[in-house]
Amino acid sequence: MTALGAVFRPQLPPERLRDIARTADDAGLEQLWLWEDCFFESGIASAAAALAWTERLRVGVGLLPVPLRNIALATMEAATLNRLFPERVLLGFGHGIQSWMGQVGARVESPMTLLREHLDAMRALLRGERVTVDGRYVKLDGVVLDWPPATAPPVLAGARGPRSLRLTGEAADGTILDAGVPPDGVRQARRLADEGRKAAGRTPDDHEVIVYLLTATGPDAAARLQSELEDSGDASVPDLGVAGDAATVAEAVQRMADAGADTVILQPTADEPDPEGFVRFTADQVRPLVP
Repeated sequence: MTALGAVFRPQLPPERLRDIARTADDAGLEQLWLWEDCFFESGIASAAAALAWTERLRVGVGLLPVPLRNIALATMEAATLNRLFPERVLLGFGHGIQSWMGQVGARVESPMTLLREHLDAMRALLRGERVTVDGRYVKLDGVVLDWPPATAPPVLAGARGPRSLRLTGEAADGTILDAGVPPDGVRQARRLADEGRKAAGRTPDDHEVIVYLLTATGPDAAARLQSELEDSGDASVPDLGVAGDAATVAEAVQRMADAGADTVILQPTADEPDPEGFVRFTADQVRPLVP
């Protein structure tokens, strides 16, 4: 079955998260995803709050930019969340938007190297291993978590370019694709991630692909979708985003699933007039139509 979720966009103030998370939990939505775009809201703080306010909702963060985080601290945060809320935490990591990283003095010469070193070390630490590594960016001397999760959680990574997508297959447990990727792009991403997994001697079937789908519904849905695509420079990309009723959205979700997505996360437009209603729409109307 294709998993389904929705995004809490950081264009909303943090104080809106409580009502939206509770609405998602009450509606039976499977997943609520948060972002850590600079310079809006903390992904870890928001995820902890959303998890505490809810009972069964899975909460994802995609993406956490690794240049902003020391590997030990990032792994301690991941381990703590997973022990407090077992099987409800989904954390995705990426090399960050380079202009933002430059603004805060965290830009590195080789973002790919940093991301690979970060993923390798984090996965080992979450397995409870003692890690010593002297990498280009990640340096650990006999570090072991005192409170690792009972079961090592998946470590996800976001990517777009071919090299990054192969890296997610090699070094991560799943790939996160942003809303700028149409179904054909999902097929290509799945293929590249699988190539990376095979090169690393890993099993392709164990790799989850999570895709954001820009979605508008209700009054002026088509106009709101078009406006957002134009603002992002993606208006000329075919088959990108969806506007319409639940049946139309469910068909778009299925196209993503047919292209290789295991999880589809509906991303409302930045000017969505009713965020709580969007969450209920996803859970109550779209979910029953998605196999």
